[in-house]
Amino acid sequence: MATSPCHLHELQAQNRADQQDPHCQRRYAARSGIEGTVNEFVNGHQMRRFRYRGITKAHVQHVFTAIAINIKRLSEQEPPDSTSRARPPTAFQQYLDAHGLPRPRWWRQGQ
Repeated sequence: MATSPCHLHELQAQNRADQQDPHCQRRYAARSGIEGTVNEFVNGHQMRRFRYRGITKAHVQHVFTAIAINIKRLSEQEPPDSTSRARPPTAFQQYLDAHGLPRPRWWRQGQ
């Protein structure tokens, strides 16, 4: 069954309008964070291949790898009382500021 280009355009426009909803943005922010974690686990630590045979041993490998990832993440966090400064603006952000253009609102800014 073929769909007309007009119908596809309407669906795309509706999806883009739905993405502006704050509820949808909160859901996507959570999903994006989870997908990044899973991607790091699978691709960064080669979890598609198991070192040991058997479901029990594979599960133990997953648990130990997850513990190691969490320890690494905790060690890289700044202490709460540190006086770290914010990251410098990117070249794109500097361009926007220089030309008086508003910066886009990204999901990571919590808005």
